[in-house]
Amino acid sequence: MSARQAGTGVHAPRPGAAPLRRMVAAQAGLETRLLLRNGEQVLLTMIIPAVLLLLFSTVDVVDTGPGQRVDFLAPGAIALAVLATAFTGQAIGTGFDRRYGVLKRLGASPLPRAGLMAAKAAAVLATIALQLVLLTAIALALGWSPRGGAGGALAVVLLVALGTAAFSGLGLLMAGTLRAEATLAAANLVFVLLLVAGGVIVPLEKFPDGARAVLEVLPVAALSDGLRGVLQDGGGMPWGEVGLLAGWAVLGLAAAARFFRWE
Repeated sequence: MSARQAGTGVHAPRPGAAPLRRMVAAQAGLETRLLLRNGEQVLLTMIIPAVLLLLFSTVDVVDTGPGQRVDFLAPGAIALAVLATAFTGQAIGTGFDRRYGVLKRLGASPLPRAGLMAAKAAAVLATIALQLVLLTAIALALGWSPRGGAGGALAVVLLVALGTAAFSGLGLLMAGTLRAEATLAAANLVFVLLLVAGGVIVPLEKFPDGARAVLEVLPVAALSDGLRGVLQDGGGMPWGEVGLLAGWAVLGLAAAARFFRWE
């Protein structure tokens, strides 16, 4: 092509991949839209935590200790929402993507696998942000009075980020090592068990000492206890829960990176 042709609007094709940031953003947008269009995922991630918060805050079913029930339940509902999105929903969605060959095809695209994982993480964070807005609005309407101030907001962000990383690692580990049907059953079973015994709705003090010692080291218990320490008690940075969540995040993500099978 001559310089004259180029100057009159005739352009040579420039094949090649888009910049990585643009590819990740496009894939993240797609992942978020697919998640929010999935009725089962919306039920799991949005509706169930909101309904449980509304129900147990208005009906005296569980003894949550002194103070308003919503003050205890709102942090637990946030922890449950993070669990539902980052672990259960991501494990099931990724497991079936793997079964139907979606991951294999995406792995052959210009988007690198690290970019795909980054896009999935961004979609999870976007969904969790929507959940936090919804749950906060419901809790405030029920009379919730969160404490902690600006320092508390930083602690909440750190706890949610570490909880998301921990649950994402565990969810991807499950999705990348089990069959899709086994992932579906196991992820839902874990969700139900942790809903009951993870300190989300029922205080851990209600369990026997031996069981409580085990339950307290679970990531969902660390997340809900850390959030309550800030939002209900007005405490500072809960370093114990932060350290526990960071440990789960490192172990989960490292195991997922090591054992995840794309096909």
